[in-house]
Amino acid sequence: MAVAVRRRVSEPMIPYVGTIHGGLNPGEMVVIHGTVSRDADRFQMDFQCGNSNTPRADVAFHFNPRFKGSGQIVCNTLQAEQWGCEEITYKMPFEKGKQFKITFLILSDKFQVAVNDKHLLLYKHRINLERVNTLGIHYNKVKIQSIEFVSVIPSQGLQPLSLGAVLKNGEMEDNPKKAELVLPYIGRLHTPLGPGQTVVVKGEVNQNANRFSVDLKPSDSNVIALHLNPRVKSQVFVRNSYLYESWGEEEKKLPDFPFSPGMYFEMIIYCDSHEYKVAVNGVHILDYKHRFKNLSEIKVLAINGDIRLLDVRSW
Repeated sequence: MAVAVRRRVSEPMIPYVGTIHGGLNPGEMVVIHGTVSRDADRFQMDFQCGNSNTPRADVAFHFNPRFKGSGQIVCNTLQAEQWGCEEITYKMPFEKGKQFKITFLILSDKFQVAVNDKHLLLYKHRINLERVNTLGIHYNKVKIQSIEFVSVIPSQGLQPLSLGAVLKNGEMEDNPKKAELVLPYIGRLHTPLGPGQTVVVKGEVNQNANRFSVDLKPSDSNVIALHLNPRVKSQVFVRNSYLYESWGEEEKKLPDFPFSPGMYFEMIIYCDSHEYKVAVNGVHILDYKHRFKNLSEIKVLAINGDIRLLDVRSW
């Protein structure tokens, strides 16, 4: 997938209230770069249904960092001039005097928010997304460098990763129209793996998720060339290979665990000549040196665990 900035607002005056041309649609993002003032006590960003002051326009998503004490993020919805039940996140990724990047990912049932490329929170829609047409940024304790409205563009030349789901008898279905994204999922790569090829897995982590796995392996073999195993409850991302009837040494070190219950993710696996490079939601998170060297034998992707599988692709 590729992205395109369909509109950019540079250095707006705060308070800012601006029309979201074309509204908000699932799969789009609003990316805001700014700086928190050194004396900030709070600021807010509101996805609104219009810009009326009297009566006050409904606010579909009120995002309100507050710096009192250890800090918190308050989220809410305003309907008919009445606030609903607050949802509070006791995690403060913003620092006074420091720059930030907020990414609001628009999904069909919720907003997904990341700060400085790290997942922060989810907020389920309480107002129909089709009504949202205005962005408001309030309190002059924040300076905004840019607001970007980003559309996702389907890349050309992509091929479905799987030629089918595994049938009950263990054989592969060769009609891609019959492929179903059910777990456990096993699919054939469009072409054998090799340097320069990319595999993309899109899904949503279950709310009560324990773990899930994404494996690249040769056909007709119990060998696993690449085993990616995020363990959500323990916040550990295990990488390994299963060769010669045994597991190798686990690789676990990461600065940050990139998954959270309920979050949407796009995992990109890029095969280089010496290693795999793995990114989650556009952020590179790890490299894994090839332990299974015969890359051209790797033709199968297996996925299982506590996720809802949405799409699989390769090119």
